[in-house]
Amino acid sequence: MGGQRQWNRVLLSMVTYWCSLLLGQPRQLYTNRVVTLWYRPPELLLGDRQYTTSIDMWGAGCIMAELWTRTPIMQGDTEQKQLTMICNLCGSITKDVWEKVTELPLYDRMELPQGLPRILTQRMRGFVKDELALSLIDELLALDPMKRLDGLKALDHSFFFTQPYPKDDVKDLMDTVKTSQFEYTAGRGAHANRGRAMAQAAQRPQPRTTSSQPGQYHDMIF
Repeated sequence: MGGQRQWNRVLLSMVTYWCSLLLGQPRQLYTNRVVTLWYRPPELLLGDRQYTTSIDMWGAGCIMAELWTRTPIMQGDTEQKQLTMICNLCGSITKDVWEKVTELPLYDRMELPQGLPRILTQRMRGFVKDELALSLIDELLALDPMKRLDGLKALDHSFFFTQPYPKDDVKDLMDTVKTSQFEYTAGRGAHANRGRAMAQAAQRPQPRTTSSQPGQYHDMIF
């Protein structure tokens, strides 16, 4: 658990540093086609182009959860499907939980499942036994970006101030990592069709394809 606390603190420290570089800059229009799909927050999927550094805090929450599940928690293969999976886990996207959501460009163009409860902590409880860790993940994965923890508040969360405490020096933790995790993910997910993965994929037997109707997707959930 101490090692997980340290990894989480390192992750949030990195996000906080990069976010701090953008503070004070005037808001402008950006592309919403940023962030790997599995870690993309709902505001980007709904077309927001004046987003804030809260998009990185959503990604940090996804990665923090992944440290326990050992697999990405929402693995949609299209933007619509990713949005649906977010609703399935974090509850329906409505004005009740996200006041300004109707102002987003794609709000009326995307299918948003209604009547879904937020079950994030219930699902994660099978992997995460620490209630403070569950609380931090839950606050990082708030649907409304204005309610999402920022980097400094996340680092001040009680999770990091209970035993076992994270170490001050990350070097000891890095020494426990003997292999690159990239080797396990190359050729899949975010690394598909890149570099060495393409050559490896060519050598592997190809799975039998099946026909599917438009609108049907193949997705993975944790």
